[in-house]
Amino acid sequence: MIYKQFQDRKLSALGFGCMRLPTIGGDDAKPNEEEAAKLIARAMEGGVNYYDTAWGYHAGNSETVMGRILKEYPRDSFFLATKFPGYDLSNMDKVEEIFDKQLEKCQVDYFDFYLMHAQSVENFEHFKKCRAYETALELKAEGKIRHVGMSFHDTADVLERILTDHPELEVVQLQFNYLDFDDPKVQSRACYEVCVKHNKPVIVMEPVKGGKLADPPQAARA
Repeated sequence: MIYKQFQDRKLSALGFGCMRLPTIGGDDAKPNEEEAAKLIARAMEGGVNYYDTAWGYHAGNSETVMGRILKEYPRDSFFLATKFPGYDLSNMDKVEEIFDKQLEKCQVDYFDFYLMHAQSVENFEHFKKCRAYETALELKAEGKIRHVGMSFHDTADVLERILTDHPELEVVQLQFNYLDFDDPKVQSRACYEVCVKHNKPVIVMEPVKGGKLADPPQAARA
C-alpha cells in the first residue's frame, strides 16, 4: 500500500484484507470470528490501521464480522474501506439502501474509503447507469464517506478512461505483485503508470496473489 496521509492521519504501509478471513470447517460463508478477532488484534498491535471489506465477501458475512470486531477499537484508530457491489445488476437501484445497510453491518457512522467494486469496461457501464459514482459523492458531501475510489480489474486503457471521466476519484485499488506486473491481462505496471499520470494514490491488493506467491510450486522454488 502506498504510504499516504489522509486528513492528518497516516495510513499504514500495510493493510488487512477481509476477503479471506479464517473460516469454520472450510465453509467460506462462515468466518471464524474468534480467530479473525485474534488476527485483527495482532494486526493492530503491529501498526496496521487499514481494513478492507466488501458487501459480497464471505457470502455477505465479512462486513458483519468486521463490524463486531472493530467495534472494540476506537473509531479513529483505523481506516475502514468497503465497496458498492454494482457488478450485480440486481443492486442497480439500491445504491443508498445498500450503503445504509453496510453502515449498519459495520457498526460505523461513516466509511473512510468507499470503493466502486471491481471496475472493468463492462462493470463501469453498470455503475454509470445506477449513478453509483454520483451517489457516493453525495454521501461524501453528507459526511458519510471520507474518500471515494475504486477497485480495478481490467486493462490500462479502461483505467485511463474511468479516471478521465471521474477525476474526482481519490484512490485506486490495484492487483499488484511481481507475477502480475507485466502480465498482459492484469497489466499492473501499465495500470500503475496510469495512476501516476493522474496523481492517484494506489492501494495494493493481491500482493502475494491470494497466497500463491507465499507457497510456490516446487519447480518455482528450484
